[in-house]
Parts: sequence; structure tokens; C-alpha cells
Amino acid sequence: MDSTPSPSSASPFDMVSGALARYMPGEGAAAGGSADQQDDSAARPRAAAEPAPGRPEQILGAVSLDRDLRITRCNLDAPVFAGVKAVTGKPFVDLLPPWDVPTVTRRLRQVLETGEPHVARVQRLRRGDGSELVVSMSILAAAAPQEGLTVSLIAMARRLHLYAAETAIGTSLDIGETAQSLAQSLLAWGDVTAIDLDFAVWTGEVVTGRPQDRIRLRRAALVPDRAWPDGYLTPGEDLPGDASRLLAQAIRRDDAAQALVIPDRRAIERVLGSPRLVRALVPGDEAAAVACVPLVLDGTPPVVLGVAEVWRRADRPFEDSELLDLQELVARTSHHVDLARQHQREHTQVLALQRRLLPRSGGDTIETASVYQPATPDSAGVGGDWVNSFPLPDGRTALVVGDVVGHGLGAAATMGQLSMEARALLSAGLAPDEVLEHLDETVSLLDDAESGLAAGYSALGSTCCIAVYDPVSHHVALASAGHLPPILMPPGGPAGPVAVRTHPGLGAEFALREPYQVHAFAAPPGSLLALYTDGLVEDPALSIDEGISRLADAVSTVHPWDGLQQAARHLVSALAPAHRRDDVTLLLARMIGYRKGDTATWRLPARVDAAARARALVSALLRQWRIRDETQDRVLLVVDELVANAVRFAGGPLTVRLIRTGHGLLCEVGDTGNGRPRLGRGGLLDDSGRGLHVVHGLTSRWGVRWTDNGKVVWASVER
Repeated sequence: MDSTPSPSSASPFDMVSGALARYMPGEGAAAGGSADQQDDSAARPRAAAEPAPGRPEQILGAVSLDRDLRITRCNLDAPVFAGVKAVTGKPFVDLLPPWDVPTVTRRLRQVLETGEPHVARVQRLRRGDGSELVVSMSILAAAAPQEGLTVSLIAMARRLHLYAAETAIGTSLDIGETAQSLAQSLLAWGDVTAIDLDFAVWTGEVVTGRPQDRIRLRRAALVPDRAWPDGYLTPGEDLPGDASRLLAQAIRRDDAAQALVIPDRRAIERVLGSPRLVRALVPGDEAAAVACVPLVLDGTPPVVLGVAEVWRRADRPFEDSELLDLQELVARTSHHVDLARQHQREHTQVLALQRRLLPRSGGDTIETASVYQPATPDSAGVGGDWVNSFPLPDGRTALVVGDVVGHGLGAAATMGQLSMEARALLSAGLAPDEVLEHLDETVSLLDDAESGLAAGYSALGSTCCIAVYDPVSHHVALASAGHLPPILMPPGGPAGPVAVRTHPGLGAEFALREPYQVHAFAAPPGSLLALYTDGLVEDPALSIDEGISRLADAVSTVHPWDGLQQAARHLVSALAPAHRRDDVTLLLARMIGYRKGDTATWRLPARVDAAARARALVSALLRQWRIRDETQDRVLLVVDELVANAVRFAGGPLTVRLIRTGHGLLCEVGDTGNGRPRLGRGGLLDDSGRGLHVVHGLTSRWGVRWTDNGKVVWASVER
């Protein structure tokens, strides 16, 4: 039976070192050699380890560590690792520059704890003669039953480094992460690297042409990660105006932008000209030379995105070949920076739209609070979840929550269109079910073959829930299109989901469409209503019903005296999944309503004397409320005209309601007619519509809302 261990039982160290054996000269350099043999081989002269003719140059090495991060085995026999003294029993961090020890130690312990590998970190190793070797370092957990780590080291040959750097830099669309990856890759040519971006690039704005007389730079990245002296610029800080102008000399040229090199410390201090700029730009006393390489986007004319700085000590002057390598790497990766800029711009636009739709305030009759959290920090995670609450002109309040399918700018644009259309229709007096019918038609039109699908985006299946709160009757009228049920907690609790009939989402196929229904329920003062999107309650470990039940239990813990915004944040932090796949949106509404003494309602028959009776009833109440005589006169005229019009053009019993609001009086007259009152444009002898002209002149706003039995004409009079 073959005793060779299977690949699954081999440790990462054995696998890496086994791969080395094919290229090692002789048989003594295999991974199975003793520690003494390995240490001796590390100390052999460079010439003794030259590769055999015809073999490729070896650039791969491996080091095995225990849980205390001490070296237990190593295979660094390749010539490129000559002078790197990896001694068994010594800490691995002895191979590192002092300023990298905290960061690398943190990475090593993180892999020990989680088992997740850390791949392709650009790192420097110290040689015995004081020089340094740049490697790509990967950290792997040892295979069971062994404990510890395996660190693989790849010496960064020029072409390999350029390829690896470009690959690593293009893995993120975040502007900060992209700049950090570029700075990390440039560390192969220096001791400290920094990326300074044009402020417009950092914020995602459009950058065109060459910089003019002034340029504003912001530090986007800085490596290595260490404690810097006071006054030195770190990521997120703007460069002083003088420093920005000096660095701009590297990119403001008549010809193509080239690297600018300041060769020694004396020249640096002379160019900067002041101790303040030296403290801001020079990373330490040992820094003696700097290469400034512009980040240029090809075009006509070229677009400059910023400057990359590479700093070195005095004993390592820049060579021409190194400057060419620097320029090649920066040139090959500048487009990644521009892609991140474009992504940042889209992200900023989507978030601005999201914030624009968030509720501002609840008003006098309702208190609202909302929380929105995107799935990820970038715009790929910003989706079409939206909430809105706004007062309607007739004194009611609308609460709307929706979830548009997809993420990014397309979903956000559809979200904005649906939100604004819902607000306009509700303000025009349409009921929630009628608004959903219009939104359903809008989604279908948006996703026809010419406009929606041709653009590569579909909003079919988006959901929406609309609730309208009447502060006089203390009732809520609610309609839903495929959305999860709201949670209602009456005064005293407990909370539970509202029993809403399930309907398909917006834009469903014609065969699946059913008339939307309005569900009305009582919401006494002190009630708490929670509207949300599925990202708050969806968890792979739970069913959706269990997620809704958890939300109801959490809402039950909200005390009537708790601040609503703080309660909303607490609910989201307690319920939102740790690894979110969707946006999280929550809208809390606490019902307040009008006091009983601030409203009055009368039912009158539609007779000729109805206007006179209404004036008498309203006049008595206005005197009781101690309303000014001037305001009383205006209100009585408005009530007289509205009741007279209802008797003349509508019929059936009339309902007259008067509401004392915080800013004025709201007069409402309901009838059974279905005609829409309109302002007439007739002549002096045309009596049609003249009553509405009187109402229009005496009120600040007036309008119509439709009911199941007819309509209500309302008018607002300022006190």
C-alpha cells in the first residue's frame, strides 16, 4: 500500500515546500530536512544556491509558525532569500521592519482565530546586511491536526509584482480602498507611500482637463500603518494650499506628465520652504528622497486624478529603471481609481436621493422616526428601499414604505419616481387603494420593452404599503401591494402584525391582478405603528413569520415615554442580520391625534335651510373657542358656500366637521355626490362656480378627497 499522504492530509507548509523541491538544486533542500539543515542552508553563500542550468529562478519560500508565532520550520533556500535569517524558535516578527510588527502580528492572530487566510500582502523582510526584500506574503492556517500557521513568501519579481498589484487594486470600487491598495503596492519601491487625490476625485465629481492655477488635494491613503508624528498628514486630511501647489508641479506640464524626483533631504527642505510643510509632507527624519508620480487618465487632454508619493531613506537613491516601473504601475492602475470615482459619484447620488425621501417631521398629530441602512457601504448595496411620511392638505398624515427590485442607480431612480407619484396622488385626495392602482400601471409602463428592459433593469415585483392616519377619527386606512404587514401596538400593547390581505407586487401579470382593498383599523392616541422592508426581518436561520414575530416582540418593548428616533435605532441594531444581503428600512409612527374638544361634527339633511343651520352651529362653537371676529366671519362664509354647493349639486345627508388645528381652522363638508367641484371661468352673470371663487379667496388651501360614499370638500382658514 502506498504510504504517501493524501493531499487532504498534507499541511500547507508541506504542500508549498513540496512544490519547491522540483526547482531546488540537489536533494537536501526538501521540506523534510531538519531544522539544522535548513538553518545551515539559509547561511550558505549565494553562489552555492544558484539554480541549475535550465531551471527557472526560484522565488517561493515557506515558513511554519506555532501558536506563539515562533518559527518551527522554514524553507528559504532560494538565492533571492539570501540574508533573510529565519531561525527556528525565534519570533517571525524578527524578520520584519519594526513599524510593520503591529500590523502583521494582528493579521497573524486574526488567521489563527478565524481560520480565514490572508492572501497577497505586500511586505518587506529585513536582511542581515540591513537591506530589505519585498515579498508577497500569504498567511494560511495549518491543516488539522497540526496547529499554527504557514506563511508563504513570494519574492516580488518586477513583472509578477506589476501583475499582482494591478489585480489587487482592481478588486474594490471604494475610492479609499482602491487608493490604499495602490499605496500598498508602491511600497515595493519605497519605505513610505502616500496617495493624494484631487478633491473632486475623492467626492466623485466630474474631473476634466488639466488642473488650472489652483489644485486641492486630499490624502487618500498612507502606508505603512504606524503612529505618525504630530502635524504629519494622514488619510482624510486636506493638504495645505502651498503643499498642493508644490505637488501639482509634477502634473502641470506642457508635455505628458512625468515623475518628479527630489533626490535628498536638503533639496526637499529647500523646495518645501517652511518647517510647517516639512512636518506635513515628510514622513520622518530618515526620509531623504521622494518620487512624485501623477495619476493620469488617458484622454485628449489627459485628466489628472492626483499624485502618488514614494519616500526613501538616504541609502536608497532612485534609479531610472525604478522610476519607469513606478510610472508603469501607476499608469496601469489609474483607470481603477477613476472607476472608483465614478462609483463614488453614483453612490453619492443614490444616497442623496434616499435621504431626500426620508421623513422630515411628523407634525402636530403624529410623531415619526425612520432608519435606513444600505446593505453595503458602496452603491452596489444601495437599493430601492424607501419610506416617507408627510402631512396631507386635509389634516391627515400619509405613511408610505416601498421596496423596488434591484440595487444601484436604476432602482433608486424608480424608487424616487414611485415615491413622488404616491405623494402627489395622496395629496390630490385619492385613497390608498387607488394610489396603488396608479403605481401598478406606472411600474408596468416603466418596464415595457422600449424603456425598462432595453435599459437592462426591471422593477416588476416591487412592493409598496400605504397607510393614511385620520387624527380626528383615530383610524388608519391601509392598502398593500405585496408588502410585509405593518406592526401595530395599541396603548398598553402587545404588538402584532396588522391583518392585511396579501396582493401581488406592483406590475404583476394581468391574470394575477386583483382590485386592491383598503383595510381600516383603529389607532387610538398612543398607538405605535411600524412599517418596514424585508431586510429587517429576513434571516437565513429563520422563517419570515419568525422574523415578523421577533419584530413584534421588539416593538412591544418600546415604552410610551421612549424617544422615537432612539427606539427606531435600537430596534434596527437588535434585529438587523449581522451579514445583511438587503437594505434595512424602518418607519415608526406614534399616533397623537386631535383632542376631543378640538373637533366637532354635525349631520344635516340636504335641505334649503341646511346652510343657515350650519352657520348657527359653527358660530356657537367659534364663540366657545374664542376665535377672533374677523376669522369667525371668514369661516362662516366658507361653511355657507360649501354647504350651499353640496345641497345644490350633490344631495343626500351632509356632514359638517370643524377642526381646530395648531395654525388655523379646517372646515369639511361631506356629501354623497361624485362630481368634482371646479372654479368657474364664466362672466359676471354666470352664477356657476362663483361660490368656489369665494372659498378660494377666503382660505389658504382647499381641496377634495374621495370616500366610499361620495366626497369631502375641505378648506383651511388661517387664524
